[in-house]
Amino acid sequence: MGIAPTGFTRFMHSEGEDAGAAAARRFDIPFSLSTMGTRSVEQVAEVSGEGRRWFQLYLWKDRRASEELVRRAWETGYDTLLVTADTPVAGLRLRDTRNGMTIPPKLRLSTVLDASYRPEWWLNFLSTDPLSFASLSGSGASLPEVINSMFEPTLDFEDLEWIRSVWPGKLFLKGVLGVEDAQRAVAAGADGVVVSSHGGRQLDRVVQPLRALPRIREALGPDAEIIYDSGILSGTDAIIALALGADFTLIGRAYLYGLMAGGQEGVERALELLEQEMRVTMHLLGVATVDELHPGLITGA
Repeated sequence: MGIAPTGFTRFMHSEGEDAGAAAARRFDIPFSLSTMGTRSVEQVAEVSGEGRRWFQLYLWKDRRASEELVRRAWETGYDTLLVTADTPVAGLRLRDTRNGMTIPPKLRLSTVLDASYRPEWWLNFLSTDPLSFASLSGSGASLPEVINSMFEPTLDFEDLEWIRSVWPGKLFLKGVLGVEDAQRAVAAGADGVVVSSHGGRQLDRVVQPLRALPRIREALGPDAEIIYDSGILSGTDAIIALALGADFTLIGRAYLYGLMAGGQEGVERALELLEQEMRVTMHLLGVATVDELHPGLITGA
């Protein structure tokens, strides 16, 4: 298990990516930094130290800027690149639109009223450096406006081949739910795929990723690597994904819940609980190692 790339992270808690990277280092798991992160690749590398770190890329229309970003990631010790394919345009995030979310965020009366019930969050917000997206320029625009103006809407497998040519480390295509797309990703040079629906935040009327996972594993065979990252909120969820064909899993919301509750201490506690749940689930399934997991344990077949 590793920590998934999440945007807006310091919106959750002032420690943001610092807390996630430090906790991941302590537990010896990878931490993934998002293009929409609130800390730069260099800042996370400093906190992470000897910890393993990955970088997630939203391909920009400006290819030079994208290439410069992944170059910086490689030079500061990121060994794996997750290229997200399911965000060529912004999804209909109606709650964000209704709340008037902008980059950088603007304080509104509703924000002040909401924060008044949470004095610790308010104190952290006022006493730490301003919230911003480390890899994006501040514009005061809404999130959909930023995504639709910067991200490449015609992203295709030729772009993946180009990314493969400029990235020397491991490469995964993230946001894959179809067998053909998974096969084409590997043919284009990816080491594997991330089976994911973006947590339902892009298009929530798609095939359930856990149903797609076994078909993709069967099509790719044992050699290509498969990561699963949608809807894992417990250690049991992770074990199910591993049994159904994933080599690895990523947690997003589960990590953010811990972050919101208590910064780095909260993330570490969340990881402790997830590890405990994984161990208990494996024990109850009658397996001693992850390698012993197989689909029959879940399906009964």
